[in-house]
Amino acid sequence: MRLLVTRPLPAPVIEAARARFDVTLRDSTLPLTPAELRDALAGYDAVLPTLGDLFRAEVFADVPAPRARILANFGVGTNHIDVAAAQAAGLCVTNTPGAVTDATADIALTLILMTARRAGEGERLLRAGGWQGWHPTQMLGLHVSGKRLGIIGMGRIGKAIARRAHAGFGMQVSFFNRSTVTDPGVPARQVTLPEALSADVVVLAVPATPATHHLIDAAALAQMRPHAILVNIARGDVVDEAALIEALSQGRIAGAGLDVYEFEPHVPKALIAMENVTLLPHLGTAALEVREQMGMMAVDNLWAFAEGRPLPNPVEAPDAPPV
Repeated sequence: MRLLVTRPLPAPVIEAARARFDVTLRDSTLPLTPAELRDALAGYDAVLPTLGDLFRAEVFADVPAPRARILANFGVGTNHIDVAAAQAAGLCVTNTPGAVTDATADIALTLILMTARRAGEGERLLRAGGWQGWHPTQMLGLHVSGKRLGIIGMGRIGKAIARRAHAGFGMQVSFFNRSTVTDPGVPARQVTLPEALSADVVVLAVPATPATHHLIDAAALAQMRPHAILVNIARGDVVDEAALIEALSQGRIAGAGLDVYEFEPHVPKALIAMENVTLLPHLGTAALEVREQMGMMAVDNLWAFAEGRPLPNPVEAPDAPPV
């Protein structure tokens, strides 16, 4: 079976894939082009895509009889794939949940601390030669310990963030989740979205679905407190980026920590210019052992497909109920 791996992956992952498949390893680190997307469906039995490979409905429409029968996504988020269109075209879609949980939660805490304590701003000051020494009112930030944390989305990653925040910093955890969470793993209260948004620190950990697109819009941001910070480690389009820029520029919230962006890799110049915003280049799972584990999970899905076994991590087309 012919397998296309759309971007370079750690060597052990490629070795594992080659044990079962005729692998074509694309050497570009950029997403598939429109032509390459269509060629992937027409010329391969299986594709291992990554974030940014935009398998939209129009791609499947242009290849009415695809050779490909599986998209084994590298990553848990599949908002770059129209899963319903893929399934209608006869392809199954899988992902790699679990492998990303702890690493993504770690980045959430990194962004909380960097933004609350103005670490990025302080490093820029020092590197620019502007630091004139310690004084009692220099760069005063938000003391995180004991503050209230509002988590939007209490799945695996939300729970991992809650554990770190509660055990490490004694934060009071509240969370919003569409369905009832019976065991959040730490002392925590399930609350309405407005109440979660009223916390000192708000972290977004929801999947990107039609229901969560621009979940954090101008109205939601207006429910945050002026001293609060917003952290997004979910997907960029969960936040209305224009509304966030306006809220930050008008001082309606104190800061933001972002690892994802609405139109990646484009980051608005307005955000780049703001000292109260921490910007990371989508580092959520950027640790070698994590990326290897993600790749092995993708290969496990491919092997199961090739051998006719139940898929370990199938993805179903999302619905779009109100959040």
